[in-house]
Amino acid sequence: MPAAIRFDLSERLDDLRGYGETPPHAAWPGNARLALSLVLNVEEGAERHVMDGDAAAEHLNADMLCPPWPGRRNLNLESHYEYGSRTGAWRLLELFRRRGVPITAFAVGQALERVPDIAERLARDGHEVAAHGWRWIDYRDVPPAEEAEHIARTIDTITRLTGERPLGWYTGRGSEMTRKLVIEEGGFLYDSDAYNDDLPYWVPHARGHHLVLPYAFDTNDMRFASAPGFNGAREWLDYLVDTFDWLYREGERQPRMMSVGLHCRLAGRPGRALALERFLDHVASHEGVWIARRVDIARHWRECHPAP
Repeated sequence: MPAAIRFDLSERLDDLRGYGETPPHAAWPGNARLALSLVLNVEEGAERHVMDGDAAAEHLNADMLCPPWPGRRNLNLESHYEYGSRTGAWRLLELFRRRGVPITAFAVGQALERVPDIAERLARDGHEVAAHGWRWIDYRDVPPAEEAEHIARTIDTITRLTGERPLGWYTGRGSEMTRKLVIEEGGFLYDSDAYNDDLPYWVPHARGHHLVLPYAFDTNDMRFASAPGFNGAREWLDYLVDTFDWLYREGERQPRMMSVGLHCRLAGRPGRALALERFLDHVASHEGVWIARRVDIARHWRECHPAP
């Protein structure tokens, strides 16, 4: 059993300086200017639900905006989530298959357990299935021992349903202990519980260094379900294109990474799926773009920019 990792929560853990004026040259494969990571969040069936022992019904990240319902089911909002697993996931997976686009799925263990067909399709199409926690809940008040058990349970479930152990981790609504617990569990090439850079980076710990692949909220379709957010699919498309164009231009000198976060119940709606398809058309009109699974980005970074 490895020694526990020291993790002093009394100290600030943020790194405000980052790479500063001298970020490393990413050296993406094929001299690409930009590494594009498409992430499909698979969460439906793992959200807060009183029948799963939660104190209130889920109220976040759906087209129905409402407060939480303590002690009661919200059948309308449940139906919004069901759209993701019944229809949205399949529409998006078909789009990716038709385009030959590799993606990473941030998959919640309980969600895959309840709809294993999605896990099988992800594996069959060669997508990466990264771990997204056992439940789609806020882990800030979950005891560390319980969170560690959830991490192990998620690994076991994804491994059993896809045939491969997850190598990436993303909780989303993590606790102060999440990264420590992920490192102590071991076996992960990266986590994405950060939003602070356009390049991967290493963080030190007592036994070495841990790789972080930052994620992004500004390009994330969850902003259809938050305020301020996107009011329409064209607004989202314009923002995706503008972000891509800036990073692509910047990438002539300094290659970067771009993340696009998708949710089955949000981007899987027809009007948003069309906007996503148009964005992929825009990407395809440019040379020097590496569309990659996050695990492949992590492996590249480990090889070309190893830990100090």
